[in-house]
Amino acid sequence: MRVLVTGATGYLGGRLVPRLVEAGHEVRVIVRRAWRLRDVPWAAGVEVVEGDLLDRAAVERAVGGMEAVYYLVHGMASGGDFEADELRAARNVAEASAAAGVRRIVYLGGLHPPGGTLSRHLRSRVAVGDILLASGVPTVVLQAGVVIGSGSTSFEMIRHLTEVLPYMPAPRWVRSFIQPIAVRDVLHYLLGALGVPADLNRAFDIGGPDVLRYGQLMNGYAVEAGLPQRPIAALPVLTPWLAGQWVNLVTPVPRRLAIPIIESLQFDCVMHEHDIDGVIPPPEGGLTPYRRAVRLALARERDGAIETSWRDGAVPGAPSDPLPSDPDWAGTTVYVDERERACGAPVGELWRVIEGVGGERGWYSFPLAWAIRGWIDRAFGGVGLSRGRRHADELRVGDAVDFWRVEALERGRTLRLRAEMRVPGRAWLEMQAVAEASGSRYRQRAVFFPKGLAGRLYWWAVFPFHGVIFAGMANRITAEAEAGRPARPARPRGIRSHIDS
Repeated sequence: MRVLVTGATGYLGGRLVPRLVEAGHEVRVIVRRAWRLRDVPWAAGVEVVEGDLLDRAAVERAVGGMEAVYYLVHGMASGGDFEADELRAARNVAEASAAAGVRRIVYLGGLHPPGGTLSRHLRSRVAVGDILLASGVPTVVLQAGVVIGSGSTSFEMIRHLTEVLPYMPAPRWVRSFIQPIAVRDVLHYLLGALGVPADLNRAFDIGGPDVLRYGQLMNGYAVEAGLPQRPIAALPVLTPWLAGQWVNLVTPVPRRLAIPIIESLQFDCVMHEHDIDGVIPPPEGGLTPYRRAVRLALARERDGAIETSWRDGAVPGAPSDPLPSDPDWAGTTVYVDERERACGAPVGELWRVIEGVGGERGWYSFPLAWAIRGWIDRAFGGVGLSRGRRHADELRVGDAVDFWRVEALERGRTLRLRAEMRVPGRAWLEMQAVAEASGSRYRQRAVFFPKGLAGRLYWWAVFPFHGVIFAGMANRITAEAEAGRPARPARPRGIRSHIDS
């Protein structure tokens, strides 16, 4: 079957695509930035269309000739008027799919109580489902709650809240009932939706076999992680906004993601019907119990085999344009800090240290300064340093590395990172390993395009620290390469990353 997947750079889309390819489907994906898929293992097996779902012409190009469309995008992490954008994108896909003769739409929505008041994000997801169901194209809407899997936002919240706090003062939503579902079971239903009766057009609740209070989810994680169970006190004074700040402080999940999740957890999110069983049978061996899903996720984390992560998602408001070539800088204000060091180690050893930068290993210079910058970023709603990295030793284009994103990677030679921190301008950090007869040479440059007066003031405010931070970074990277080991500097207390478990 010819299948279009939207949201292919997201947590579930990035796992669904290779499974569709493996099943023999012809897969096309539409993404805003095609370069982000350059190093994804399955990229060569799919057709990539670059475009935005808000652009009707791009959507029409993407759906042309397709038999089925997966709609796996939502604006939970978006700023601004995300509801209007979500409805516009859904209408574009619905109308273009109907005009192109698409025979099936599959949408992953959110599990929610029927009737009553919903959070903004749940309300928006329900509205998107309604638009697709009314498109004239037979649509299956799968409504899932908390998804448990390595790298999922919900799992990260549960894991870090449980590990960090021996005693948990928590909002009232810890007493809400939740029906979690393992990511493998969500993928089972998504794949199975292509085989349902041709005229089927309705929503289905999906969930795992366990119905638990949110507090039980945290203590279930504690048992599987070998931790003591945590006493939990529900406090009525913690509003969703205040709880979001708390989650932002003690977990890697930034508040732009935490607040909408918490708002949704104020309601009991459980299945109200099980009609899906008559359409898509449960997976062989049955649905995955919650604690087994936790065990599987922990094993993935320990093995460094996280397939996709919430970190893969773009940061709203962060610059997405690549670093312009040097000649294009003429006539614009740009600040550059360049460093170069001879290195007695072979170029392969130098590259190994470069590719291991960030996460638990830190940034090779003045850890406290990097930590403070990360705390400031978190305080202003950014991702901070605690986002960590997908894999301890290997990078690919599109990977998040703390508050940077891998923009370019020429393995063995060049790594370029684009800043996704809160900063008045656009910033990049580039590191190169060059082979020489006597060993290798390390080249490093930080490039900053300021935005207005605030950007210029920012650069000159931090300029006195550059001699310590950037020079120290160059010195330490070459020293570690010569010593034949990547550094593992101690991180200041309170800084964590996704490698902690």
